[in-house]
Amino acid sequence: MLLLDDEVQLTVVMTRMLEAQFEIEVAASVEEARLLLGTRQFDALVCDHMMPGPVQGLDFLVEAMTVQPNAKRILMTGYMNPELLARGVTLAQLSGVLLKPCSLQHIRKALHDALGLSA
Repeated sequence: MLLLDDEVQLTVVMTRMLEAQFEIEVAASVEEARLLLGTRQFDALVCDHMMPGPVQGLDFLVEAMTVQPNAKRILMTGYMNPELLARGVTLAQLSGVLLKPCSLQHIRKALHDALGLSA
């Protein structure tokens, strides 16, 4: 899976907690994530919406659809914006939306659901 989030501590914790079940690549910026998309196939893309720079997480996930259409896309956001969530599900064909702060159990469940894995 590719994890895109600019919060370093969160990515470290998520990686430690999920690395037993998933192979994880971490990107701290949209530019870095774009480079990683070009190097290998990912089963899942987990992306924070609020990223530094002009391209936000949802925009990246929409872009990623053309590069890796089979990857499941999960958006994380700390902002409860029903319009964004509804638009995101449609535009990026999201497999899941996680509201921050979210527990490791919620993250794991979203990944398992998206990938069709048993718990």
